[in-house]
Amino acid sequence: MRRLWILCGWTLAAAGAAVAAAPPITPDDEAKVLLCGDSFAAWGGDTGDWINAADAFTDPNDEKLLATKPGHGTLVNGPTGRTGHLFSAAEFGDVRAHIEFMVPKGSNSGVYFQGRYEIQVLDSWGVETPHYSDCGGIYQRWDDARQPNGYEGHAPRVNASRPPGEWQSFDLVFRAPRFDTQGAKIENARFIEVAHNGVVVHSNVELTGPTRACAFHDEQPLGPLMFQGDHGPVAYRNIRIVPYHDLPAGAAGGGRSMNPFFAMDTGTQDAAHATIPSQVAMVHELGYDGTDNTGRGDMAELLRELDRCGRRLFAVYRPIEIGPDTARFAEGLPELVALLDGRGTVLWTPIESATYAVSSPDGDAAAVEAVGRLADLAAESGLRVALYPHTGCWLERVEDAVRVARKVARPNVGVTFNLCHWLRVDGQDLDARLDLAAPHLFMVTLNGADADGRDWKTLIQPLGQGTFDVRPLLHKLDAIDYCGPIGLQGYGIGGDVHDNLSRSMAAWRALRAPSAPE
Repeated sequence: MRRLWILCGWTLAAAGAAVAAAPPITPDDEAKVLLCGDSFAAWGGDTGDWINAADAFTDPNDEKLLATKPGHGTLVNGPTGRTGHLFSAAEFGDVRAHIEFMVPKGSNSGVYFQGRYEIQVLDSWGVETPHYSDCGGIYQRWDDARQPNGYEGHAPRVNASRPPGEWQSFDLVFRAPRFDTQGAKIENARFIEVAHNGVVVHSNVELTGPTRACAFHDEQPLGPLMFQGDHGPVAYRNIRIVPYHDLPAGAAGGGRSMNPFFAMDTGTQDAAHATIPSQVAMVHELGYDGTDNTGRGDMAELLRELDRCGRRLFAVYRPIEIGPDTARFAEGLPELVALLDGRGTVLWTPIESATYAVSSPDGDAAAVEAVGRLADLAAESGLRVALYPHTGCWLERVEDAVRVARKVARPNVGVTFNLCHWLRVDGQDLDARLDLAAPHLFMVTLNGADADGRDWKTLIQPLGQGTFDVRPLLHKLDAIDYCGPIGLQGYGIGGDVHDNLSRSMAAWRALRAPSAPE
């Protein structure tokens, strides 16, 4: 049986006794263990002064301390922020992780994978040139016999920190070290990708050994997650760890199994699934990592239901309309962005225009100004913007999205590749377009399709159907080290959505299985 763990309200799949292939999780074999309920029973060893609270916030009487609200779901290292480290009872190898944290002014902590390899947690708000010791940095190693003693620290590419007292997030992929049958290390550990507040700050960083202040100085195939508790006040919540098996060293996409796979809401609604709770329950039951929102239903209700079953809201679809003198944004956008604060949700942004011809660079200046404004708003809540090429819109092609993203030049602005829209536009030069998009690629959508289809019924089918072979697309995404989410498009398919999604999930698992044919 493969076990599912829930830390602070998120689903967490726990590693078994060894890193080896496991069958897909089904609703019948999920064993759920609450690690952050009303006790610390599932956290190993002495938990010291750590407390379980409903929420944490800057102490109104001292900006360098945290205050808490009674309840559970948030881990806080005591009233002074000076206690022992917190270790998970479960041990992990290769993982994808989502972790949210908060520090007050001037405070310091760290997240140690396997108790050995640290991603720094620090109040780095306002730092212009970040170092390895700033938030999001990979902390240096230490050797008293070397000069200098510290070495191999890795600074984040940019400082993506938010102000002290605000919730922040890490989303990352970690690859454990490898050992031969005699126990000798044959490959180093790696952080394949680290995103801080939605901004990628590290890619494929090799670690020759444990970092400074680690709990264990040896290296092993498995180890616990550790939160540093003695350097200052810190709070952690919404911890989601998904183990993976035999993750390739150079593939941020994890070969065949790393990408989160979510069901777009265009394919989750029928007469039997007309409410948000029924749709989210179905997505959860069938094993999808979450869903998106294209403007349908109550957003607060959707977030509550997703949180309840440990699934994520990966994207919200909100268009921009541009003209020579103004840009029109979706109604209620500032409120929406505030509601999504700290969730890492992507703002999917198609760009329409009644003035500029499709794909015409004449609209670039207006688009760049509008997207820049949206990016600044999104950054306030730690969100990213992924330009969404859409047939018939001004922003119709992947190359249009890349051109605008480059001109906007914000670290939280990227692009989406949509299989159905690429096929509808021309279906040409797949590899070249993905190579072009690769440095900016935040999101991908796919589905079953006919290779020569030109109407939506043939261009959007359940995954596994149609004449278009999805495997080369997935292989190319692996080749460019794409580890981001992949959404299942379902617009206009019709019929029984549960059956559509069930068949699509079966096709996805077959495509991403280690033994899948080339």
